[in-house]
Amino acid sequence: MTKSENITWHHSQVSKERRQALNHHKSVVLWFTGLSGSGKSTIANAVEKALFDQQIGSYVLDGDNMRFGLNSNLGFSAEDREENIRRIGEVAKLFVDAGVITLTAFISPYRADRDKVRENLEADEFIEVFVDTPLEVCEQRDVKQLYAKARRGEIKGFTGIDAPYEAPLNPEITIDTSKQPLADSVKQVLTYLADHNYVSLATADEN
Repeated sequence: MTKSENITWHHSQVSKERRQALNHHKSVVLWFTGLSGSGKSTIANAVEKALFDQQIGSYVLDGDNMRFGLNSNLGFSAEDREENIRRIGEVAKLFVDAGVITLTAFISPYRADRDKVRENLEADEFIEVFVDTPLEVCEQRDVKQLYAKARRGEIKGFTGIDAPYEAPLNPEITIDTSKQPLADSVKQVLTYLADHNYVSLATADEN
């Protein structure tokens, strides 16, 4: 529900379908979800690079990056997390309308919030990628020392320690970065996109 009733949606003269035709590929949201340190951002950025190398328009919306600007006024309460994901979902929808493959890398711990983003898009425009890396592996990595701080009580409401993470029930793609290297994870995502006709990828012989 918007706060103002005196607004009207302005329809563009250029449709999403025409933008997709110009780009020679469909647009979709690849929603990477998982614990901190699971490898979401690493995979998302590697997939973006692989798509870019094949002249496929894509962009990564990263959880930390978005909190520097658009979501800089939000904290990590349940309410703020919900609003964080709502805003990103709206931005991602605009990117899809622009004909861009959009990769989001957010913990997005609540199933209902992720489902709302899915419901706000067309049926084939949301691909949930569950980066199902075990908590103990994420803690071992702990590049930002966030888990260590949470264990010491210096960070409250940290997902996986004293705040819940609700794993996807039926993700389109599941990746465990403790069991396969980055290159295989990227290939898994690209193969899904090609097999489901989102993109047409050049083979090694064509490069």
